[in-house]
Amino acid sequence: MTVATKGNEMLIGELAACTGTTTRALRFYEEQGLLTCERTTSGYRTYDENAIKQVNNIRELLDIGFTVDDVRAFLPYLDHDLPAVFPFEPRCATGYAAVGPPRVAELNERITRLTELRDRLLDRMPWLAADAPTAQREEIPSTDQE
Repeated sequence: MTVATKGNEMLIGELAACTGTTTRALRFYEEQGLLTCERTTSGYRTYDENAIKQVNNIRELLDIGFTVDDVRAFLPYLDHDLPAVFPFEPRCATGYAAVGPPRVAELNERITRLTELRDRLLDRMPWLAADAPTAQREEIPSTDQE
């Protein structure tokens, strides 16, 4: 079945294919207010070409550790290429400059917890350490009972 779209508009499946994501993710972004679409008279979602950039930017921000809620602070920037470095600007104090510090703090806490877990594991199994001598790793006791 072919659905007629206007000009450079694309259907949700086409946008998913262009951005390497799923239609489910696109619907979720829409539900969360990160992405907008138009509807055909039959109710099909249609997107303009700019939606490709928006979706790619959303995915990039999610990939670097921001949450969906955090990405909302970047809404004014999703239509453009994201800068390699976001400058601190006082006018952005309620936007992206506000979501960065708590996200970094959370990541630091997670890194600390994971480091503690790794250290506890290595205390119990020192032969797992990357710097353990090869001979020590080869002398792993067998758990087989003869």
